[in-house]
Amino acid sequence: MRPTPRTSSPRRYLMCPPAHFSVTYSINPWMDPTKPVDLPLALAQWEDLRDRYRALGHTVELLTPDPALPDMVFAANGATVVGGRVLGARFAHAERSDEAAAHLSWFRRNGWPEEAVRLPEHVNEGEGDFAVTASWILAGRGFRSSPLAHGEAQEFFGRPVIGLELVDPRYYHLDTALCVLDDARDEVMYYPAAFSPGSRAVLARLFPDALIATEEDAAALGLNAVSDGLHVLLPQAAVGLFEPLRQRGFEPVGMDLGELLKGGGSVKCCTQELRP
Repeated sequence: MRPTPRTSSPRRYLMCPPAHFSVTYSINPWMDPTKPVDLPLALAQWEDLRDRYRALGHTVELLTPDPALPDMVFAANGATVVGGRVLGARFAHAERSDEAAAHLSWFRRNGWPEEAVRLPEHVNEGEGDFAVTASWILAGRGFRSSPLAHGEAQEFFGRPVIGLELVDPRYYHLDTALCVLDDARDEVMYYPAAFSPGSRAVLARLFPDALIATEEDAAALGLNAVSDGLHVLLPQAAVGLFEPLRQRGFEPVGMDLGELLKGGGSVKCCTQELRP
């Protein structure tokens, strides 16, 4: 089988430097406050990711970190942007709740009209639990985001939202269990065991040709990845995904974000996409 011809498209991302990143509490199974964070290394790893995006021709906007919010580096959780409309986040845990206002303030300061920016009524954690494909918005639930947020997103964006139940606490957000590889072709990769039986059946029906990740690659947070349609930036430890991606015509780019993994996030968690 010949690989599908791929092309990258310029993207615009919002990221936040891990200037104050630490693990002082635990709100997911990856977080262990007894394991110290090497902050200079975390910053160097994050800068490598930022610089790689820019080298690939993408625009990276920066959100100013707040010393009181150590998880702000995981910028994907702060909002979801589709068609220039911004649905803010409402965090499930008090430790992160103030991040939502910081994100919405950034959008308002940077030219988004008031009517295009919405403070949600229901708990959602941005692109942690919302993934955008050509045809749908896939929406995770079970650990963080409320099922009521799915209907709210559908009404706000005017796009069909497909709810997916997460059942393994290691994969507490959708973006730890599923990655959109080509948002123009409804192409994804995912780890089936992270989902309920019904949600696995839905995924198999919607994406019969999806790339299926192994337990080992999922456990390396290999699905917490970002694709521009050609390049797939993913944790370098997810070695089993590299050749299957190449066989499909993608160019995998391994990234080392090991210090940020101590907070339960990797490439995608650090990257919010600003879709025009």
